[in-house]
Amino acid sequence: MTFIPPTLIAVVGPVEPALLAAWTTHYRRLGIERFLLAFHFPDHIPDAQRHELLAATHALGIVPTQVSTGPWHEHTNTELRDGLREKAGPGWHLIADTDEFQTYPAPLADVIDRAMGTARRVVGGLMLDRVSADGSLAPWRPGPGLERAFPLGGHLTHRLLKGDPRKIVLAHSSADVASGNHRASGHKPDLDTLACVHHFKWRSGVLDDLRRRVERFSSGAWAEHTPAVRSEASRLLEHVDRHSGRIDVADPRLAFRRVTLDRLPEGWAAEAATITTTWRPPTSQNQPGSTISSPSP
Repeated sequence: MTFIPPTLIAVVGPVEPALLAAWTTHYRRLGIERFLLAFHFPDHIPDAQRHELLAATHALGIVPTQVSTGPWHEHTNTELRDGLREKAGPGWHLIADTDEFQTYPAPLADVIDRAMGTARRVVGGLMLDRVSADGSLAPWRPGPGLERAFPLGGHLTHRLLKGDPRKIVLAHSSADVASGNHRASGHKPDLDTLACVHHFKWRSGVLDDLRRRVERFSSGAWAEHTPAVRSEASRLLEHVDRHSGRIDVADPRLAFRRVTLDRLPEGWAAEAATITTTWRPPTSQNQPGSTISSPSP
């Protein structure tokens, strides 16, 4: 049977055009041919920035499926993502934010074939946060590339921010995926084939984004369902304030080490399976919430 690559589904915020270009190149190398992208721009984004990103998208050979503006409520991302999945139609969908670069243990065709052979409708992954060598929230330019600019990978999201690091990276159209792409009710990923989701969020400008989230969720300008997003943002802001504006890459809890997009980190299968099976949300939240890995508003 001829392999049909999954449709890539993504909700895109006001990211740098160069990051979108690197992201598109990465997934095309994995074999992705069809991109369904929904762009959402909060009201504070200037028209010029919006037009620049949309023009860059067309230059990459991608026609945006949807473009919207307005508040970035907690439910905004889920509603846009589900609309894209409906448009994508039957088959497999690859779900990734534009700061998430997935690395698999085998070619996509083999990964999906294994899932289908074990009657699974989802494939899971685990987030690995990428940061600069000294933990500074560095501006990124395409010249040196993401790998050189952010060479370290570690477990910032769940060990410091107390966020859910689990991801559903591939889902059949028959499987519903929860908010934040963390879970799929009634479906369990194969722990032996977890992808590494390299998370390149920690760049220049992210602190302003996080402060904006805290302020707008706190004021009610943006609707939230749980305090998870606001709590995680606050933890990151408090951490960098204590460390002179940097992420503490020497903290052994965070397990930062040099990694690459070309292959899974050493010992990844066992490491990812252990974290996936043992992670629990903070008890104060009462229930798992979204993480701040969603597109930066």
